[in-house]
Amino acid sequence: MNGVLNVLKPPAMSSSDVVVFLRKNLNIKKAGHTGTLDPEAAGVLPVCLGKATRIADYIMHGDKVYRCWMKLGITTDTDDITGKVCSRTGNIPDTERIVHALSVFQGEMEQIPPMYSAIKVNGKKLYELARQGVVVERKSRKIWIYKNKFLAFYPPDMVLFETVCSKGTYIRSLCRDIGNFLDCGAVMSYLIRTVSGNFSLPQSYTLDEIVNAHRQGECNTLIIPMEKALESILPSIILNGSCKEKISNGNKIGTEYIDNSIGTIVPGKHCSIFCGNTFMGIGYLSDDGKRRVVKMKSVLI
Repeated sequence: MNGVLNVLKPPAMSSSDVVVFLRKNLNIKKAGHTGTLDPEAAGVLPVCLGKATRIADYIMHGDKVYRCWMKLGITTDTDDITGKVCSRTGNIPDTERIVHALSVFQGEMEQIPPMYSAIKVNGKKLYELARQGVVVERKSRKIWIYKNKFLAFYPPDMVLFETVCSKGTYIRSLCRDIGNFLDCGAVMSYLIRTVSGNFSLPQSYTLDEIVNAHRQGECNTLIIPMEKALESILPSIILNGSCKEKISNGNKIGTEYIDNSIGTIVPGKHCSIFCGNTFMGIGYLSDDGKRRVVKMKSVLI
């Protein structure tokens, strides 16, 4: 069972819980998610199975799209609605100011992660320190927020907006920073991830749907092949089918065996490698002395 499942993660489960659930219920040894979602959040969580765990790093770098319900007039120690309340106010800004604030928090910026996160400091996860009452200084991280779109205001204090952002963006921190900008405080009330890279909500499956398909022997119909999951992420090099055995053994192949145009491929840049129509794994172009060759990084056949 090798490939990627587009899982619709339910609230009240951590991303790791989902992986453990799938390992147990699908009877597989190797599985891993491609980007943590908060336990109370829902939405798209691509999970790599079997050999596909070796392409997880490529998949998780895709941009994300979230729909967020943000509650104004409150701050908490977790930056979401589940935390301990630190402050409250009834001074809620009008819609015009809210829309302006969303426009301000766009582009490249530095973001400080929340204390309740899985980032490690000196070998300990921040949320473990936070639960002990320890607050440490966190380094800011460079992120991109490509677009914040105001969707609705639900009086007296709830805002619904959509954000398109880079990997590593904390929506809880975005809500916190918007609240600070508006001088009223804000927390993330509910979050759903609608897109993660090539994976979107309409094509995702609930855990029940996945387990039922497995029981009926149809789970493979839900699994996205590795080469499909890597489309638009990595360029492709297509080799002559006669190279299959050599590639399977990790041998380098001369460019005279390449059957497609590689004019835009940069040497050293990782590519999906095919022999004919068969996906072989991840490789790259390399200058090997006097000639250019294809080398394999990961054989995944």
